[in-house]
Amino acid sequence: MEAKVSWQKEMSFVGVADSGFEIKLDSHSGPQSGAGPVELVAISLAGCTAMDVISILTKKQQAVTSFDVKVHAERADDYPKVITRAVLEYIVVGHHLDEAALIRAIELSMTKYCPVHAMLSKAFAIDLQYSIYEDDGEGKRRLVRQGVYQHPQ
Repeated sequence: MEAKVSWQKEMSFVGVADSGFEIKLDSHSGPQSGAGPVELVAISLAGCTAMDVISILTKKQQAVTSFDVKVHAERADDYPKVITRAVLEYIVVGHHLDEAALIRAIELSMTKYCPVHAMLSKAFAIDLQYSIYEDDGEGKRRLVRQGVYQHPQ
């Protein structure tokens, strides 16, 4: 894989990798024109596992109507202000969703498929939580189950 960032002006850059898609970056020291680099790390973590989990749930024929992965990241107070801990929160909405299927999808993402998690888990602790909601239609949802994924020993 190859990637590069190109300076635009002030603290704004455009990044591009093999896919050819451009990503705007900014340090947020002035007018914002893009995401900060550490924000992209959090987005990458959420995106990597989200793609795994939704793919697995789809293969398991789970009727998912909405799916989000949130990252709650703590950062050090002092420079370089690295991420010191994160919580991934999986929020799954659908019809008659199987908790075991979701747990297995999370497990496969964490232990086999997500390279971003594999790399970042060496740098800081990542806790995993999930919430399953029944889709009651018309934008309404009802909490069915919440849990914490325990890493296999």
